[in-house]
This record gives sequence, structure tokens and C-alpha cells, in this order.
Amino acid sequence: MSAFDDLDPATRTELEAAAFRRLLQHLDDNKDVQNIDLMILADFCRNCLSKWLVSAAEARDESLNYEEAREYVYGMPYSEWKELYQPPATPEQMAAWEAHHAKKKAAKKG
Repeated sequence: MSAFDDLDPATRTELEAAAFRRLLQHLDDNKDVQNIDLMILADFCRNCLSKWLVSAAEARDESLNYEEAREYVYGMPYSEWKELYQPPATPEQMAAWEAHHAKKKAAKKG
């Protein structure tokens, strides 16, 4: 059991929220890290974070749609962020993504 487990629920939630905000800031500070690279390496990206926020809101009967969540995660409308910071995936990135995806699929089967 870790010291983190001993924290009261409110403090734990505050720390988790602060870490999440720091993650968003880190991603914003590193716009050169592309979503496809995050997906290849960590199996999540900024869009996943947006979907997780929507899911968390729904679990609490709160209203938050995907585009609103993406604007929060990206710090601007997604269409604007994509135009400014997201070049098309390279053939190398797509090959790495396909290999990653195939490896995950094989692991589920076996």
C-alpha cells in the first residue's frame, strides 16, 4: 500500500486533477509530438484524453460533448490546432502505427 492510497479522497482527486492539468500543459508545450506518435508509443493521444473526459462527464450525468472536450484538451478548436500543428502522417509513422496495431491484435488473440 502506498502513501497515495492513504490520502483522503478529496486530496487524492485534487492531486490527480493537478497531474492531469500538468499533462495537458506538457502536451501543449510539446506540440511537435504528434498524436500518431503518442498512439504508437503509448496507445493514447490527445483525442483519447478528450473521449475520456466525455466518458467521465457522462458517468456523472454531466453534459460535455466531444468537441468541447477537444477544445479543452487542445486549448483551441481542434480544426485550428490540426491546421497549425498537425502535418499529415508520414509513411514511416503509418507503418509504425500499423505494426503497433497488429501487435496489439495478435496479443489479444494469444
